[in-house]
Amino acid sequence: MQKLSFAEAVEKIRAKDSRYAEDAYYFVREGLDFSLKLLKKPVQGPAKDRHVTGQELLEGIAQYALQQYGPLAKTVLEYWGIKRGEDFGEIVFNMISVGLLGKTDKDTKEDFAGGYDFHEKFVKPFLPRKKPAAHKPHRVASESKTN
Repeated sequence: MQKLSFAEAVEKIRAKDSRYAEDAYYFVREGLDFSLKLLKKPVQGPAKDRHVTGQELLEGIAQYALQQYGPLAKTVLEYWGIKRGEDFGEIVFNMISVGLLGKTDKDTKEDFAGGYDFHEKFVKPFLPRKKPAAHKPHRVASESKTN
């Protein structure tokens, strides 16, 4: 059996599960590479040395998304069909199903559950910070003038 190219594998995945845009798969692959570097793990070599947990991948992907898309990160991810951490888990396990990624016996889709709130992670860092209320000096009543 001939090994599928990444593009062919993504096409095969999307034929069965079209919930996520093609770009979402490329982004997760790039986010995994970013996470490996972030965690100082080898990008190549034995799989056991390169293993990343679901929570590690979620955090790496968030940092990668913020680096790549800044304040548009949440919008871009949602455009691709990704609205919560569990969606990253679905993408990862779709990639595992066609041999693009490996997994250990302990890895599950649930590893991606409850990772973070997208608004908190991708929107809040770009909102204007509330300034403390300016201290207004106490007004002294002026003396009334009589005519």
